[in-house]
Amino acid sequence: MADRPRLTTSAGAPVADNQNSKTVGPRGPVLMEDYQLIEKLAHQNRERIPERVVHAKGWGAYGTLRVTQDISRYTRAAVFQKGTQTEMLARFSTVAGEQGAADAERDVRGFALKFYTSEGNWDLVGNNTPVFFVADPYKFPDFIHTQKRHPRTNLRSATAMWDFWSLCPESLHQVTILMSDRGIPTDPSRMNGYGSHTFSLWNDKGERFWVKFHFKTQQGHAHFTNDEASQVIAKSRESYQEALYGMIEEGRGPKWTMYIQVMPEGEEDKLGHNPFDLTKVWPHGDYPLIEVGEMELNRNPENYFAEIEQSAFNPSNVVPGIGFSPDKMLQGRLFSYPDAHRYRIGTHYDMLEVNKPKCPVAHYHRDGTMPFGLKTNPDAYYEPNSFDGPVEDPSVAEPPHRYAGDVDRYDFRGTSDHYTQPAALFALFDEGERNRLYANIAAAMQGVPQEIVDRQLAHFDKVHADYGNGVRAALKKAEGDNASLSTGHAAAE
Repeated sequence: MADRPRLTTSAGAPVADNQNSKTVGPRGPVLMEDYQLIEKLAHQNRERIPERVVHAKGWGAYGTLRVTQDISRYTRAAVFQKGTQTEMLARFSTVAGEQGAADAERDVRGFALKFYTSEGNWDLVGNNTPVFFVADPYKFPDFIHTQKRHPRTNLRSATAMWDFWSLCPESLHQVTILMSDRGIPTDPSRMNGYGSHTFSLWNDKGERFWVKFHFKTQQGHAHFTNDEASQVIAKSRESYQEALYGMIEEGRGPKWTMYIQVMPEGEEDKLGHNPFDLTKVWPHGDYPLIEVGEMELNRNPENYFAEIEQSAFNPSNVVPGIGFSPDKMLQGRLFSYPDAHRYRIGTHYDMLEVNKPKCPVAHYHRDGTMPFGLKTNPDAYYEPNSFDGPVEDPSVAEPPHRYAGDVDRYDFRGTSDHYTQPAALFALFDEGERNRLYANIAAAMQGVPQEIVDRQLAHFDKVHADYGNGVRAALKKAEGDNASLSTGHAAAE
Protein backbone atom coordinates (compact mmCIF):
# COMPACT_ATOMS: atom_id res chain seq x y z
CA MET A 1 0.00 0.00 0.00
CA ALA A 2 2.94 2.33 0.62
CA ASP A 3 3.56 2.92 -3.08
CA ARG A 4 -0.04 3.82 -3.91
CA PRO A 5 -1.05 7.49 -4.27
CA ARG A 6 -2.91 9.09 -1.36
CA LEU A 7 -6.63 9.74 -1.92
CA THR A 8 -7.56 13.42 -1.84
CA THR A 9 -10.52 15.69 -2.42
CA SER A 10 -10.70 17.55 -5.72
CA ALA A 11 -8.96 20.44 -3.95
CA GLY A 12 -6.07 18.17 -2.96
CA ALA A 13 -6.87 17.66 0.72
CA PRO A 14 -6.05 14.11 1.93
CA VAL A 15 -9.03 11.89 2.75
CA ALA A 16 -8.90 9.90 6.00
CA ASP A 17 -12.08 7.82 5.55
CA ASN A 18 -13.70 7.10 2.19
CA GLN A 19 -16.11 4.47 3.49
CA ASN A 20 -18.40 6.21 5.99
CA SER A 21 -20.36 9.48 6.04
CA LYS A 22 -20.11 11.76 9.07
CA THR A 23 -23.09 11.42 11.46
CA VAL A 24 -24.18 12.33 14.98
CA GLY A 25 -23.52 8.95 16.59
CA PRO A 26 -23.73 5.61 14.77
CA ARG A 27 -27.44 6.10 14.00
CA GLY A 28 -27.69 9.86 13.83
CA PRO A 29 -28.40 12.12 10.85
CA VAL A 30 -25.71 13.03 8.36
CA LEU A 31 -23.99 16.36 8.99
CA MET A 32 -24.01 19.19 6.49
CA GLU A 33 -20.35 19.73 7.29
CA ASP A 34 -19.40 16.44 5.65
CA TYR A 35 -18.00 18.26 2.64
CA GLN A 36 -16.38 15.07 1.31
CA LEU A 37 -19.77 13.36 1.07
CA ILE A 38 -21.33 16.44 -0.55
CA GLU A 39 -18.47 16.67 -3.05
CA LYS A 40 -18.94 13.04 -4.09
CA LEU A 41 -22.73 13.32 -4.42
CA ALA A 42 -22.61 16.67 -6.23
CA HIS A 43 -20.04 15.38 -8.68
CA GLN A 44 -22.04 12.21 -9.34
CA ASN A 45 -25.08 14.36 -10.16
CA ARG A 46 -22.99 16.02 -12.84
CA GLU A 47 -21.21 12.99 -14.28
CA ARG A 48 -23.41 13.09 -17.35
CA ILE A 49 -23.39 16.06 -19.67
CA PRO A 50 -26.36 16.50 -22.01
CA GLU A 51 -26.14 13.92 -24.75
CA ARG A 52 -25.87 15.11 -28.32
CA VAL A 53 -29.27 15.95 -29.81
CA VAL A 54 -28.11 14.20 -32.98
CA HIS A 55 -25.41 11.48 -33.19
CA ALA A 56 -25.75 10.69 -29.47
CA LYS A 57 -24.55 7.06 -29.72
CA GLY A 58 -20.95 6.91 -30.87
CA TRP A 59 -17.67 4.98 -30.95
CA GLY A 60 -14.23 6.44 -31.41
CA ALA A 61 -10.49 5.93 -31.59
CA TYR A 62 -7.23 7.69 -32.40
CA GLY A 63 -5.13 7.19 -35.48
CA THR A 64 -2.88 8.67 -38.13
CA LEU A 65 -3.40 10.23 -41.56
CA ARG A 66 -0.46 9.59 -43.89
CA VAL A 67 -0.33 11.64 -47.10
CA THR A 68 1.31 9.57 -49.84
CA GLN A 69 0.45 11.64 -52.93
CA ASP A 70 1.28 15.17 -54.02
CA ILE A 71 -1.82 17.41 -54.13
CA SER A 72 0.05 20.67 -53.46
CA ARG A 73 -1.27 22.11 -56.75
CA TYR A 74 -4.70 22.23 -55.11
CA THR A 75 -3.89 23.31 -51.56
CA ARG A 76 -1.26 24.93 -49.41
CA ALA A 77 -2.53 23.11 -46.28
CA ALA A 78 0.38 21.62 -44.34
CA VAL A 79 -1.67 18.53 -43.51
CA PHE A 80 -1.80 17.65 -47.24
CA GLN A 81 1.87 17.95 -48.11
CA LYS A 82 3.31 14.65 -49.38
CA GLY A 83 4.96 12.60 -46.64
CA THR A 84 3.11 14.32 -43.80
CA GLN A 85 1.79 12.21 -40.92
CA THR A 86 -0.90 13.76 -38.74
CA GLU A 87 -2.36 12.46 -35.48
CA MET A 88 -6.16 12.32 -35.60
CA LEU A 89 -9.31 11.23 -33.79
CA ALA A 90 -12.35 9.55 -35.34
CA ARG A 91 -15.86 9.26 -33.93
CA PHE A 92 -18.53 7.17 -35.66
CA SER A 93 -22.17 7.37 -34.63
CA THR A 94 -25.79 6.72 -35.46
CA VAL A 95 -27.97 9.75 -36.17
CA ALA A 96 -31.38 9.15 -34.63
CA GLY A 97 -30.89 6.99 -31.55
CA GLU A 98 -30.17 8.10 -28.01
CA GLN A 99 -27.08 6.99 -26.11
CA GLY A 100 -28.76 3.74 -25.11
CA ALA A 101 -29.82 2.82 -28.65
CA ALA A 102 -28.56 -0.37 -30.28
CA ASP A 103 -25.53 -0.01 -32.54
CA ALA A 104 -26.85 -2.21 -35.36
CA GLU A 105 -29.93 -0.16 -36.24
CA ARG A 106 -30.84 0.95 -39.74
CA ASP A 107 -29.61 4.52 -39.79
CA VAL A 108 -27.10 6.85 -41.37
CA ARG A 109 -23.71 6.73 -39.62
CA GLY A 110 -21.77 9.83 -38.66
CA PHE A 111 -18.12 9.84 -39.77
CA ALA A 112 -16.38 12.64 -37.84
CA LEU A 113 -12.62 13.23 -38.02
CA LYS A 114 -10.36 15.62 -36.11
CA PHE A 115 -6.85 16.15 -37.46
CA TYR A 116 -4.34 17.76 -35.07
CA THR A 117 -2.31 19.55 -37.77
CA SER A 118 0.74 21.78 -37.33
CA GLU A 119 -1.44 24.77 -38.29
CA GLY A 120 -4.36 24.04 -36.00
CA ASN A 121 -7.20 21.53 -35.88
CA TRP A 122 -8.99 20.56 -39.07
CA ASP A 123 -12.32 18.82 -38.48
CA LEU A 124 -14.22 16.95 -41.17
CA VAL A 125 -17.73 16.17 -39.94
CA GLY A 126 -19.48 13.91 -42.43
CA ASN A 127 -21.41 10.67 -42.82
CA ASN A 128 -21.06 7.22 -44.33
CA THR A 129 -23.15 8.43 -47.28
CA PRO A 130 -22.15 11.05 -49.88
CA VAL A 131 -25.55 12.82 -49.70
CA PHE A 132 -28.11 13.86 -47.09
CA PHE A 133 -31.89 14.10 -46.67
CA VAL A 134 -32.23 17.90 -46.97
CA ALA A 135 -30.35 20.65 -48.77
CA ASP A 136 -31.26 23.66 -46.65
CA PRO A 137 -30.42 24.06 -42.92
CA TYR A 138 -33.79 25.73 -42.40
CA LYS A 139 -35.34 22.25 -42.71
CA PHE A 140 -32.80 20.39 -40.59
CA PRO A 141 -34.60 20.80 -37.21
CA ASP A 142 -37.84 19.64 -38.82
CA PHE A 143 -36.15 16.57 -40.26
CA ILE A 144 -34.53 15.66 -36.95
CA HIS A 145 -37.88 15.98 -35.18
CA THR A 146 -39.22 13.23 -37.45
CA GLN A 147 -36.38 10.93 -36.36
CA LYS A 148 -36.96 11.49 -32.65
CA ARG A 149 -39.81 10.56 -30.34
CA HIS A 150 -43.44 11.60 -30.87
CA PRO A 151 -44.50 14.20 -28.26
CA ARG A 152 -47.57 12.22 -27.18
CA THR A 153 -46.60 8.56 -27.57
CA ASN A 154 -42.89 9.03 -26.75
CA LEU A 155 -42.23 6.46 -29.50
CA ARG A 156 -40.45 6.75 -32.82
CA SER A 157 -43.00 7.55 -35.54
CA ALA A 158 -42.86 5.91 -38.95
CA THR A 159 -45.73 8.18 -39.99
CA ALA A 160 -43.75 11.34 -39.21
CA MET A 161 -40.71 9.96 -41.01
CA TRP A 162 -42.48 9.03 -44.24
CA ASP A 163 -44.74 12.08 -44.13
CA PHE A 164 -41.70 14.35 -44.16
CA TRP A 165 -39.82 12.34 -46.79
CA SER A 166 -42.83 12.13 -49.09
CA LEU A 167 -43.24 15.92 -48.88
CA CYS A 168 -39.53 16.51 -49.55
CA PRO A 169 -38.54 14.72 -52.77
CA GLU A 170 -34.96 15.96 -52.33
CA SER A 171 -34.66 13.23 -49.66
CA LEU A 172 -35.20 10.41 -52.17
CA HIS A 173 -31.52 9.82 -52.93
CA GLN A 174 -30.60 9.41 -49.26
CA VAL A 175 -33.74 7.36 -48.49
CA THR A 176 -32.80 4.91 -51.23
CA ILE A 177 -29.31 4.48 -49.78
CA LEU A 178 -30.65 4.12 -46.23
CA MET A 179 -33.19 1.46 -47.20
CA SER A 180 -30.71 -0.45 -49.36
CA ASP A 181 -28.18 -3.03 -48.22
CA ARG A 182 -25.91 -0.15 -47.18
CA GLY A 183 -28.33 0.89 -44.42
CA ILE A 184 -26.80 -1.29 -41.69
CA PRO A 185 -23.00 -1.67 -41.88
CA THR A 186 -21.78 -4.55 -39.73
CA ASP A 187 -19.28 -2.33 -37.87
CA PRO A 188 -17.55 1.04 -38.34
CA SER A 189 -14.60 -0.47 -40.21
CA ARG A 190 -16.79 -1.86 -43.01
CA MET A 191 -18.19 1.42 -44.29
CA ASN A 192 -16.95 4.37 -46.30
CA GLY A 193 -16.79 7.91 -44.99
CA TYR A 194 -17.57 11.14 -46.82
CA GLY A 195 -17.21 14.82 -46.09
CA SER A 196 -20.53 14.89 -47.99
CA HIS A 197 -20.55 18.70 -48.33
CA THR A 198 -18.68 20.60 -50.99
CA PHE A 199 -15.67 22.31 -49.40
CA SER A 200 -12.86 24.25 -51.04
CA LEU A 201 -9.10 24.08 -51.28
CA TRP A 202 -6.79 26.96 -52.16
CA ASN A 203 -3.13 27.01 -53.04
CA ASP A 204 -0.20 29.40 -52.65
CA LYS A 205 -1.22 31.20 -55.86
CA GLY A 206 -4.65 32.04 -54.44
CA GLU A 207 -6.39 29.62 -56.82
CA ARG A 208 -9.54 28.00 -55.42
CA PHE A 209 -10.85 24.50 -56.12
CA TRP A 210 -14.13 23.01 -54.98
CA VAL A 211 -13.59 19.64 -53.33
CA LYS A 212 -15.37 16.58 -51.95
CA PHE A 213 -13.62 14.25 -49.48
CA HIS A 214 -13.92 10.44 -49.64
CA PHE A 215 -12.59 7.72 -47.32
CA LYS A 216 -12.88 4.25 -48.84
CA THR A 217 -12.71 1.32 -46.44
CA GLN A 218 -9.84 -1.13 -46.98
CA GLN A 219 -11.67 -3.81 -45.00
CA GLY A 220 -14.35 -4.25 -47.66
CA HIS A 221 -18.04 -3.50 -47.34
CA ALA A 222 -20.21 -5.70 -45.13
CA HIS A 223 -23.81 -5.10 -44.11
CA PHE A 224 -26.57 -6.75 -42.09
CA THR A 225 -30.05 -7.54 -43.34
CA ASN A 226 -32.89 -6.54 -41.02
CA ASP A 227 -33.14 -10.10 -39.71
CA GLU A 228 -29.40 -10.39 -39.14
CA ALA A 229 -29.33 -7.05 -37.32
CA SER A 230 -32.21 -8.17 -35.09
CA GLN A 231 -30.25 -11.24 -34.09
CA VAL A 232 -27.17 -9.16 -33.32
CA ILE A 233 -29.15 -6.66 -31.24
CA ALA A 234 -30.76 -9.52 -29.30
CA LYS A 235 -27.28 -10.54 -28.14
CA SER A 236 -25.61 -7.14 -27.80
CA ARG A 237 -26.63 -3.51 -28.16
CA GLU A 238 -22.92 -2.57 -28.22
CA SER A 239 -21.77 -4.53 -31.28
CA TYR A 240 -20.00 -1.57 -32.92
CA GLN A 241 -18.15 -0.63 -29.75
CA GLU A 242 -17.07 -4.25 -29.25
CA ALA A 243 -15.88 -4.57 -32.85
CA LEU A 244 -13.94 -1.29 -33.07
CA TYR A 245 -12.35 -1.59 -29.64
CA GLY A 246 -11.47 -5.24 -30.18
CA MET A 247 -9.88 -4.72 -33.58
CA ILE A 248 -7.56 -2.03 -32.27
CA GLU A 249 -6.67 -3.90 -29.06
CA GLU A 250 -5.73 -6.92 -31.19
CA GLY A 251 -3.49 -4.82 -33.45
CA ARG A 252 -5.86 -5.01 -36.44
CA GLY A 253 -6.62 -1.29 -36.63
CA PRO A 254 -8.92 -0.46 -39.57
CA LYS A 255 -7.71 1.59 -42.53
CA TRP A 256 -9.29 3.81 -45.15
CA THR A 257 -7.84 5.22 -48.38
CA MET A 258 -8.45 8.95 -48.69
CA TYR A 259 -9.47 10.51 -51.99
CA ILE A 260 -10.69 13.87 -53.20
CA GLN A 261 -12.82 15.03 -56.10
CA VAL A 262 -11.70 18.40 -57.43
CA MET A 263 -13.62 20.98 -59.47
CA PRO A 264 -11.76 24.16 -60.52
CA GLU A 265 -13.58 27.32 -59.55
CA GLY A 266 -15.53 28.53 -62.57
CA GLU A 267 -16.78 25.10 -63.69
CA GLU A 268 -19.88 25.12 -61.49
CA ASP A 269 -22.32 25.39 -64.40
CA LYS A 270 -20.76 22.46 -66.27
CA LEU A 271 -22.08 19.92 -63.78
CA GLY A 272 -25.75 20.11 -64.78
CA HIS A 273 -26.96 20.67 -61.22
CA ASN A 274 -26.03 22.85 -58.27
CA PRO A 275 -22.59 21.53 -57.19
CA PHE A 276 -23.27 22.74 -53.65
CA ASP A 277 -26.48 20.70 -53.25
CA LEU A 278 -25.94 18.19 -50.42
CA THR A 279 -28.56 15.82 -51.87
CA LYS A 280 -26.51 15.30 -55.05
CA VAL A 281 -23.16 13.69 -55.92
CA TRP A 282 -20.54 14.63 -58.47
CA PRO A 283 -20.27 11.89 -61.13
CA HIS A 284 -16.87 10.21 -60.95
CA GLY A 285 -16.70 10.19 -64.73
CA ASP A 286 -16.64 13.99 -64.71
CA TYR A 287 -14.61 14.45 -61.53
CA PRO A 288 -12.59 11.29 -60.86
CA LEU A 289 -11.24 10.31 -57.46
CA ILE A 290 -7.71 11.55 -56.75
CA GLU A 291 -5.83 9.54 -54.15
CA VAL A 292 -4.40 11.47 -51.19
CA GLY A 293 -3.22 8.94 -48.61
CA GLU A 294 -4.26 6.53 -45.89
CA MET A 295 -6.05 6.87 -42.57
CA GLU A 296 -5.44 4.22 -39.91
CA LEU A 297 -6.99 3.90 -36.44
CA ASN A 298 -4.49 2.39 -34.02
CA ARG A 299 -5.18 3.54 -30.45
CA ASN A 300 -8.22 3.22 -28.20
CA PRO A 301 -9.04 6.03 -25.77
CA GLU A 302 -8.07 5.57 -22.13
CA ASN A 303 -11.25 7.25 -20.91
CA TYR A 304 -14.31 7.10 -23.14
CA PHE A 305 -16.12 10.00 -21.47
CA ALA A 306 -13.17 12.40 -21.52
CA GLU A 307 -11.96 11.53 -25.01
CA ILE A 308 -15.04 10.50 -27.00
CA GLU A 309 -18.13 11.79 -25.20
CA GLN A 310 -16.50 15.20 -24.68
CA SER A 311 -14.93 15.29 -28.14
CA ALA A 312 -16.28 18.22 -30.13
CA PHE A 313 -16.07 18.09 -33.93
CA ASN A 314 -16.65 21.39 -35.64
CA PRO A 315 -16.78 21.99 -39.42
CA SER A 316 -15.70 25.59 -38.87
CA ASN A 317 -12.31 24.25 -37.74
CA VAL A 318 -10.31 24.74 -40.93
CA VAL A 319 -6.65 25.55 -41.58
CA PRO A 320 -4.93 27.70 -44.23
CA GLY A 321 -5.51 25.98 -47.58
CA ILE A 322 -8.93 24.52 -46.69
CA GLY A 323 -12.13 26.57 -46.89
CA PHE A 324 -15.87 26.43 -47.27
CA SER A 325 -18.34 26.69 -50.14
CA PRO A 326 -21.83 28.15 -50.70
CA ASP A 327 -23.29 24.74 -49.66
CA LYS A 328 -26.32 25.87 -47.64
CA MET A 329 -26.21 22.95 -45.22
CA LEU A 330 -22.51 23.48 -44.59
CA GLN A 331 -23.11 27.16 -43.92
CA GLY A 332 -25.74 26.27 -41.33
CA ARG A 333 -23.51 23.73 -39.64
CA LEU A 334 -20.72 26.29 -39.28
CA PHE A 335 -22.94 27.91 -36.66
CA SER A 336 -24.87 25.00 -35.19
CA TYR A 337 -21.96 22.72 -34.30
CA PRO A 338 -19.84 25.08 -32.17
CA ASP A 339 -23.03 26.47 -30.65
CA ALA A 340 -24.08 22.96 -29.62
CA HIS A 341 -20.66 22.34 -28.05
CA ARG A 342 -20.79 25.55 -26.02
CA TYR A 343 -24.20 24.51 -24.69
CA ARG A 344 -23.42 20.84 -24.12
CA ILE A 345 -19.85 20.99 -22.81
CA GLY A 346 -19.10 24.61 -21.94
CA THR A 347 -17.68 27.91 -23.11
CA HIS A 348 -14.11 26.62 -23.33
CA TYR A 349 -14.91 23.20 -24.80
CA ASP A 350 -12.04 23.61 -27.25
CA MET A 351 -9.53 23.68 -24.38
CA LEU A 352 -10.31 20.14 -23.23
CA GLU A 353 -7.37 17.82 -23.86
CA VAL A 354 -9.15 15.89 -26.62
CA ASN A 355 -10.22 19.05 -28.45
CA LYS A 356 -7.29 21.41 -28.08
CA PRO A 357 -4.77 21.76 -30.91
CA LYS A 358 -1.27 20.29 -30.68
CA CYS A 359 0.21 23.53 -32.05
CA PRO A 360 0.59 26.82 -30.11
CA VAL A 361 -2.65 28.73 -29.46
CA ALA A 362 -2.96 32.47 -28.83
CA HIS A 363 -6.24 34.39 -28.74
CA TYR A 364 -8.21 36.93 -26.74
CA HIS A 365 -11.08 34.75 -25.50
CA ARG A 366 -11.32 35.34 -21.78
CA ASP A 367 -13.43 34.37 -18.80
CA GLY A 368 -16.56 32.27 -19.11
CA THR A 369 -16.92 28.91 -17.38
CA MET A 370 -13.83 26.82 -16.75
CA PRO A 371 -11.08 28.51 -18.82
CA PHE A 372 -8.73 25.68 -17.87
CA GLY A 373 -5.17 25.83 -19.07
CA LEU A 374 -5.56 29.38 -20.37
CA LYS A 375 -2.22 31.16 -19.99
CA THR A 376 -2.30 34.79 -21.07
CA ASN A 377 -0.44 38.03 -20.85
CA PRO A 378 -2.59 39.93 -18.31
CA ASP A 379 -1.92 43.31 -19.98
CA ALA A 380 -2.77 42.08 -23.49
CA TYR A 381 -6.47 41.33 -23.03
CA TYR A 382 -7.64 43.35 -26.05
CA GLU A 383 -6.42 43.97 -29.59
CA PRO A 384 -4.69 46.02 -30.91
CA ASN A 385 -2.41 46.52 -27.94
CA SER A 386 1.13 47.66 -27.11
CA PHE A 387 1.93 44.77 -24.77
CA ASP A 388 3.17 42.01 -27.06
CA GLY A 389 -0.22 40.33 -27.51
CA PRO A 390 -0.86 38.04 -30.51
CA VAL A 391 -1.29 39.78 -33.86
CA GLU A 392 -2.82 38.90 -37.21
CA ASP A 393 -0.89 37.28 -40.06
CA PRO A 394 -2.02 38.53 -43.50
CA SER A 395 0.00 35.80 -45.23
CA VAL A 396 -2.68 33.19 -44.44
CA ALA A 397 -5.57 35.25 -45.87
CA GLU A 398 -7.97 33.14 -47.92
CA PRO A 399 -8.69 34.29 -51.49
CA PRO A 400 -12.17 35.81 -51.88
CA HIS A 401 -15.12 33.81 -53.18
CA ARG A 402 -16.42 34.90 -56.57
CA TYR A 403 -20.04 34.43 -55.55
CA ALA A 404 -22.25 37.46 -55.03
CA GLY A 405 -25.87 38.32 -55.69
CA ASP A 406 -29.11 39.70 -54.32
CA VAL A 407 -30.19 38.57 -50.88
CA ASP A 408 -33.36 36.46 -50.76
CA ARG A 409 -34.69 33.13 -49.50
CA TYR A 410 -33.90 31.23 -52.69
CA ASP A 411 -35.41 27.79 -53.29
CA PHE A 412 -33.18 25.93 -55.73
CA ARG A 413 -34.82 22.65 -54.70
CA GLY A 414 -38.10 23.44 -56.43
CA THR A 415 -36.40 23.46 -59.84
CA SER A 416 -33.92 20.64 -59.13
CA ASP A 417 -34.03 17.14 -60.57
CA HIS A 418 -34.51 14.85 -57.57
CA TYR A 419 -34.94 11.63 -59.57
CA THR A 420 -32.05 11.14 -62.00
CA GLN A 421 -29.38 10.36 -59.42
CA PRO A 422 -31.59 7.95 -57.41
CA ALA A 423 -32.40 6.28 -60.74
CA ALA A 424 -28.68 5.88 -61.47
CA LEU A 425 -28.20 4.33 -58.03
CA PHE A 426 -31.21 2.04 -58.50
CA ALA A 427 -29.78 0.87 -61.83
CA LEU A 428 -26.67 -0.39 -60.03
CA PHE A 429 -28.67 -2.75 -57.79
CA ASP A 430 -29.01 -6.38 -58.85
CA GLU A 431 -32.26 -8.30 -58.39
CA GLY A 432 -31.41 -9.41 -54.87
CA GLU A 433 -30.47 -5.91 -53.78
CA ARG A 434 -33.68 -4.51 -55.24
CA ASN A 435 -35.84 -7.12 -53.51
CA ARG A 436 -34.19 -6.35 -50.15
CA LEU A 437 -34.70 -2.62 -50.79
CA TYR A 438 -38.41 -3.17 -51.41
CA ALA A 439 -38.74 -5.33 -48.29
CA ASN A 440 -36.86 -2.87 -46.08
CA ILE A 441 -39.08 0.00 -47.21
CA ALA A 442 -42.25 -2.06 -46.72
CA ALA A 443 -41.14 -2.98 -43.19
CA ALA A 444 -40.41 0.67 -42.38
CA MET A 445 -43.83 1.75 -43.72
CA GLN A 446 -45.92 -0.47 -41.45
CA GLY A 447 -48.69 1.56 -39.78
CA VAL A 448 -48.18 4.61 -41.99
CA PRO A 449 -51.43 6.15 -43.35
CA GLN A 450 -52.16 5.13 -46.94
CA GLU A 451 -52.23 8.73 -48.16
CA ILE A 452 -48.60 9.16 -47.12
CA VAL A 453 -47.59 5.77 -48.54
CA ASP A 454 -49.17 6.65 -51.88
CA ARG A 455 -47.38 9.99 -51.97
CA GLN A 456 -44.03 8.28 -51.41
CA LEU A 457 -44.81 5.57 -53.98
CA ALA A 458 -45.34 8.30 -56.56
CA HIS A 459 -41.73 9.40 -55.98
CA PHE A 460 -40.48 5.83 -56.40
CA ASP A 461 -42.43 5.59 -59.67
CA LYS A 462 -40.61 8.65 -61.00
CA VAL A 463 -37.29 6.94 -60.33
CA HIS A 464 -38.27 3.72 -62.10
CA ALA A 465 -41.52 1.82 -62.55
CA ASP A 466 -39.91 -1.27 -61.02
CA TYR A 467 -39.06 0.73 -57.89
CA GLY A 468 -42.64 1.76 -57.19
CA ASN A 469 -44.16 -1.58 -58.21
CA GLY A 470 -41.58 -3.51 -56.21
CA VAL A 471 -42.43 -1.61 -53.03
CA ARG A 472 -46.17 -2.08 -53.70
CA ALA A 473 -45.67 -5.84 -53.99
CA ALA A 474 -43.58 -5.90 -50.82
CA LEU A 475 -46.25 -3.91 -48.96
CA LYS A 476 -48.93 -6.34 -50.12
CA LYS A 477 -46.81 -9.30 -49.01
CA ALA A 478 -46.16 -7.69 -45.62
CA GLU A 479 -49.89 -7.07 -45.23
CA GLY A 480 -50.59 -10.73 -46.00
CA ASP A 481 -47.90 -11.91 -43.61
CA ASN A 482 -49.30 -9.71 -40.84
CA ALA A 483 -52.82 -11.01 -41.51
CA SER A 484 -51.60 -14.62 -41.31
CA LEU A 485 -49.77 -13.85 -38.09
CA SER A 486 -52.90 -12.33 -36.58
CA THR A 487 -54.97 -15.35 -37.64
CA GLY A 488 -52.41 -17.67 -36.11
CA HIS A 489 -52.50 -15.80 -32.82
CA ALA A 490 -56.30 -15.91 -32.78
CA ALA A 491 -56.33 -19.67 -33.43
CA ALA A 492 -53.83 -20.21 -30.63
CA GLU A 493 -56.05 -18.37 -28.22
